[in-house]
Amino acid sequence: MVILSNHTLPKRKFQLSKLSKWYRNRDRYRQKHIKHEEMMDSSLTGMYAALLTGFADSGAFDADRQTAITKYVLRQGLKGIYIGGSSGESGLMSTDELLEQQSVIAKLTQDKKTCVIAHVGLPNIRDSISLAKSAEAHQFDALSALPPHSYPFSDEEIYHYYSELAAATSLPLIVYEVPIRTSRPLPLELLQRILDLPNVAGIKFTSTDLFKLSMLRKSRPNKLYFFGFDEIFAAAATLGCDGGIGTTYNLLGRLYVDLYNSVQESDLQKTQELQGISQDLVEALLPTGVIPGMKAALRSIGVDAGYARGPLIEQDKAAEQRIGKFLESSPARDWLA
Repeated sequence: MVILSNHTLPKRKFQLSKLSKWYRNRDRYRQKHIKHEEMMDSSLTGMYAALLTGFADSGAFDADRQTAITKYVLRQGLKGIYIGGSSGESGLMSTDELLEQQSVIAKLTQDKKTCVIAHVGLPNIRDSISLAKSAEAHQFDALSALPPHSYPFSDEEIYHYYSELAAATSLPLIVYEVPIRTSRPLPLELLQRILDLPNVAGIKFTSTDLFKLSMLRKSRPNKLYFFGFDEIFAAAATLGCDGGIGTTYNLLGRLYVDLYNSVQESDLQKTQELQGISQDLVEALLPTGVIPGMKAALRSIGVDAGYARGPLIEQDKAAEQRIGKFLESSPARDWLA
């Protein structure tokens, strides 16, 4: 995901001095202070594309376009894909369509070379559990879920939702903090309680409140932390995130893998360079809308990605041509799959 803003995004400088040593110290701390059975599942660490969804021109879910998008993404060397989430327009899809999408993805990833995290957070717990059980049947690697947000639910109702969902399958659950989507940040204390639930492995943190992220990590060092804002990923990575999940990874997945590695290797110059390319891409998408713009970008390089589902529209009618020209003239072209 990216921050939805109409303002130009400044390129940020990140201080990475001695970060490799910091990562080693972090791992030693985890090993020393956390019981073996409580250690995080490190098999999930890494970078994931928040997979886009393929729709026909009529607006119906299109398995062929989903296949085209997914095959392009799978060529990029990412750790995995995160399906059925906000970038996949799941809020505009029915449960049956999301189940069909899972089936398409299961066939494309049956070699088990790619980790699959299935987002299952729907307005009601019954549908969420239905999606979760389907993901388990497909042998996906983990679940994730938005907190319930159709009504102004209390903290206890949100806690109960996650408790019931985490217990519904044997798959590890990645909870989701994304105030830009839910219109409310969850309190630190509530997130800590949720992270303490059995089977909850970590959190996708899509918020600019990096101090809150740091406090979460400090209090629950045995959990996984994925960051969700593409254009400032490096800032969160320097705080010790275990990976990222992002929209623009669909197009430039290899770049984000190298960005993550450059932070861990304390390569400040490369980190700034790669994050700058990421920010330029996000800035180029904003006049069109991020999700419609991403599909225009994929079409411009020959991927049959189709269009976003209404009411999302391409606000820039010349989006495909404009973004295509940007990709041709930008260093981003070197990172296309």
